[in-house]
Amino acid sequence: MVGSLQDIRLFVAAYEERSFTVAAQRENATQSGVSQHIRKLEQRFRVALFSRDKGRVTATPAGDAYYRACLDVLRAHDAATKVAQSYGGGLEGEVVVGLMPTMTRCVLAPALARFTSAHPNTAIRVVEGYSGTLTHLVRGAELDFAIVPGTAAIAGIVSRLFMRTPEVLVGSAAHWPRRTMEPVRPAELGPLRLVVPSRVNTRRISIESYFASNGVAIERLIELDAMFGTLDLVGRSDWVAVLPGIMVAGEEEPTNLLINPLASPSLTLDLVLIEPARRAISPVAGAFLAVLEEEARRINSRWAAPEATYRAA
Repeated sequence: MVGSLQDIRLFVAAYEERSFTVAAQRENATQSGVSQHIRKLEQRFRVALFSRDKGRVTATPAGDAYYRACLDVLRAHDAATKVAQSYGGGLEGEVVVGLMPTMTRCVLAPALARFTSAHPNTAIRVVEGYSGTLTHLVRGAELDFAIVPGTAAIAGIVSRLFMRTPEVLVGSAAHWPRRTMEPVRPAELGPLRLVVPSRVNTRRISIESYFASNGVAIERLIELDAMFGTLDLVGRSDWVAVLPGIMVAGEEEPTNLLINPLASPSLTLDLVLIEPARRAISPVAGAFLAVLEEEARRINSRWAAPEATYRAA
């Protein structure tokens, strides 16, 4: 025997949290109960799955291997359960997804309108946040999925590329002497007063590295982890910001904003889909994800490749 589903769930929680106490909180169990279940597994297999040192637990090589196999078991069980439940009627249920402002500004509304019209017996809850918060919620299986910038692999999470979108320079039409949608080369940019996200945002490093490696002087920096505040500031001043193209590709962008793709070289952002590794995506969540991807591709298609635009000019 490989252990009951309860044994496996508690082991996976302890492995991902590196703490029996936190695992117990996550699984609504007791710390002693988690410890007993894992001790039972170790006695059954006659091998240590964790090393224990002053309240900290670290997986052994056997624990690492068992964890990977347990994810397959939990995902298969979850998928089998959902298949059986799908015969009970039409598409229904709740979807809880995590999206950054990058996705909520232009993509979310048309996706919601389409999905809720086609599936009125569903409930959708959207949690808006930045990548660190959303990743934590996905790992705890509090979200069906989330869309975040690309990052390193994380235990308890599976991921795949969702889409690639260009990073664009956004400024005020009253202060920026260019036409909107006209690509700009870094070499053409003078000293910039630049609005950037804080260092907890994974895009901060790529933005600063891009300007530094292309010799663009930064006159001043201001940190804002507020997308709508950023748009308001750049729309009424000589400050500029670098934002994901999909976020400012709506059909009716404010006329006070000037939007220019960066080119020669271009700067892009990879957005990835992340899901809990131990749980298969539900049919209703999968259906909403499909609509979200279709709307994202439609909106993102507004951007021509900046390099190609320059070559054609």
